[in-house]
Amino acid sequence: MEKITLTVPASRTLNGKALAGVVGSGDMEVLFTADQSQTLTIDITTSVDNSRGRWEALFNRLQTVSSLPAGKLTIHDFGATPGVARIRIEQVFEEVSYA
Repeated sequence: MEKITLTVPASRTLNGKALAGVVGSGDMEVLFTADQSQTLTIDITTSVDNSRGRWEALFNRLQTVSSLPAGKLTIHDFGATPGVARIRIEQVFEEVSYA
């Protein structure tokens, strides 16, 4: 298991909390808690060693295609593909935006 913490600039604020995925489902679970800071802090626990570069690339891509909200994102990854990771992350942001 590898633990990774990333911090990226946030460009919008939201309110609330959201959960997407199920940790026991074989791919990943994403929890998001909004706050009023200027950053998005991402704590990742992954079963895939040496994956920091993959996660950094994913969040760099997300920053270029959408505005990331301020808050804390907790990810429990059990080998999800980058596509599934992106879907789960976008799901929690969308759910909080409708809260």
